[in-house]
Amino acid sequence: MLKLSCNGVDRVQLMAQCGFMGRPSSFFSGRNSVTGFRSTKVCSVQAVVSSKDGAVVNRVEPEIGSLADRLRLGSLTEDGLSYKEKFIVRSYEVGINKTATVETIANLLQEVGCNHAQSVGFSTDGFATTPTMRKLHLIWVTARMHIEVYKYPAWGDVVELETWCQAEGRAGTRRDFIIKDYATNEVIGRATSKWVMMNQDTRRLQKVSDEVREEYLVFCPRELRLAIPEEDSNCLKKIPKLKDPAQNSRLGLVPRRADLDMNQHVNNVTYIGWVLESVPQEIIDSHELQSITLDYRRECQQNDIVDSLTSVETIEEAEVIPELKGTNGSAKAKDDKQECQQFLHLLRLSTEGLEINRGRTEWRKKAPR
Repeated sequence: MLKLSCNGVDRVQLMAQCGFMGRPSSFFSGRNSVTGFRSTKVCSVQAVVSSKDGAVVNRVEPEIGSLADRLRLGSLTEDGLSYKEKFIVRSYEVGINKTATVETIANLLQEVGCNHAQSVGFSTDGFATTPTMRKLHLIWVTARMHIEVYKYPAWGDVVELETWCQAEGRAGTRRDFIIKDYATNEVIGRATSKWVMMNQDTRRLQKVSDEVREEYLVFCPRELRLAIPEEDSNCLKKIPKLKDPAQNSRLGLVPRRADLDMNQHVNNVTYIGWVLESVPQEIIDSHELQSITLDYRRECQQNDIVDSLTSVETIEEAEVIPELKGTNGSAKAKDDKQECQQFLHLLRLSTEGLEINRGRTEWRKKAPR
C-alpha cells in the first residue's frame, strides 16, 4: 500500500483521483489545518422516477459509467430529485482578491447542471437534451441567469453545489442552485436560471412540448422548491433598457475562438466578463459583486463586435435597503446607500445596435483587510 502525507487540499485532490468522497470528520479549524477525512467509496445513486402524486413508478439503475463518472465528486441525492457535486477552487479560477471570480462561480453552475443532466441519462454531448429533443434537433439556451454570492471562496477551498430542475410555464424550464462551503456547510451563494428550447437548425425558439416535459419532470421535485426567496431578491425584477449615452462604456469587444461553446455561439459566462468590463474602476477597487442578473436576448457569434454599457440605476432608498424604512433620511440611510451600489448594463452589437443582453448588478463595500 502506498502511504501519503498531505495537507487538506492534497487530500481532497487525492479523493478526486481515487474516487472517494465524504464529509470530513474534522476538516478546517483554520484555512490550513486538517485532521482527517471520513471517506467512502463513490457509488451511483439510483434515480427515482415518480408519478405526479409522488409514488415511485420505477428506478433508473446505476451504471458503471465512464472514467470521468467514477472520478467525479458528485452524485444524485438519495431521492434522485437533485444533484450534488464538490469542486476545489483552482489557482487559475481566482482574481485579484485571491478569491473565486463570479465567472468561476458561473462556470461551476454550468458544469454541475450538465453533470446533473448526464447523471439521469440525458445526452452526454453537453447539450443536456432529452431523447425527444435530440430527435427534433432541439437544445436548451439560457434566457435569464441570477447569481447571488454572500462569500467568495478562496484558492484551495472546497465548495459543494446542489442543483435541481423544475417546469417554468409552458415555454421553458427553471434550474436552481445552492452553493456551500464544504468545510463549514455554510451557504455562500444561491442562483436561479430560466432556460428555453431552441431549434438547433433554424435558431428559433420553440415551446416545450408535453412529450419533452414528461421526459424531464420525473426527475424534478414534486413541490415548487426555490433556492432564493423571491420576495427578498431582484431575481424576478424587470431590467429596463439602459438609456444611451451610458455613463460608462467599453466599445469594440471581440469574441475569441475560446469563447464559443458546443452550441456554436458565445458561451453565456463570457457575457458576464463583458458586462464587468464597463463597470467603473473605482467600484471594482472599493466594492465586490453581490449579485448579477442577466437577460439573454440575442445570440452572439464569433464575428460579432460588442459594446458594453453601464450606468448607475436610480432607485428608491427603501427598495435598495428595506431596513431603511422609517429612517426619514437619517445619516444611517446615507451611509448605507454608499455601502451598496446598483448598476444597469447593456451589451449590444456595435454595428446594428441590436441588444444582446440586459443586466443588473449589486455591489457591496469590501470588508477592511
